Amino acid sequence: MSFDNLLLERDGASAIVTINRPKVLNALNSQTVDELRRAMLDLKRDDEVRVIVVTGAGDKSFVAGADINELAVQTPTGGREHALAGQHVFDVIENLGKPVIAAINGFALGGGCELAMACTLRIAADSARLGQPEINLGLIPGYAGTQRLPRLVGKGKAMEMILTGAPIGADEALRIGLVNRVVPAAELMTEARKLAAQLAASAPIALRYIINAVNKGMEMPFAEACQYEATLFGLVASTDDMRDGTKAFLEKRKAEFKGR
Repeated sequence: MSFDNLLLERDGASAIVTINRPKVLNALNSQTVDELRRAMLDLKRDDEVRVIVVTGAGDKSFVAGADINELAVQTPTGGREHALAGQHVFDVIENLGKPVIAAINGFALGGGCELAMACTLRIAADSARLGQPEINLGLIPGYAGTQRLPRLVGKGKAMEMILTGAPIGADEALRIGLVNRVVPAAELMTEARKLAAQLAASAPIALRYIINAVNKGMEMPFAEACQYEATLFGLVASTDDMRDGTKAFLEKRKAEFKGR
């Protein structure tokens, strides 16, 4: 597939998706969001790709937000459709069934923070800044920021970040659980690729079921979620990967997971 605003690179069983609009700090316009949708669905279908890393071009910005030129002319009906379209793409990313790692190399503001939160895991450069500054434009987050942020960091901190619009640094993002790791900026992609390679060596069906169990289970009553987990456990117990994984452990060798 060819893209105007994305770069796609293969690294073994990992794919690196780079949002490539550095002149506007990788701001998300409608075309870029749609290209993300097409890229993610293509990678979902590619059995050779087990993990995806998402980052931004340059060293200043992951994604600095939505394209303000598009936001400024939204109508009530158009604004709703604009938000729903972005929410759909980020839902695809969150529920891709393959781990998606956000390598946050700079500003992750507005739609950029929402994109990072839709990813499975987040690694931030020590220079990164994250936030939901929509209030400063007379807006609210529209790509599910009001929903994912409190689920990640708690209601109180999410309210503070969204109501004030003030961004936070990488260390504070780590402290409140918004990111999983903080690394020196020069080491960001090395660490992201290393984590991707580690996950790519794991059993892909088990990875998919873990993502499903956590994402869907968080929206269910606890007892119902436990039943769902048990069902997925039973399904994964039927896989060749489980057979080889348990056998390899007993034989003190490395398992070779085939995704079946």
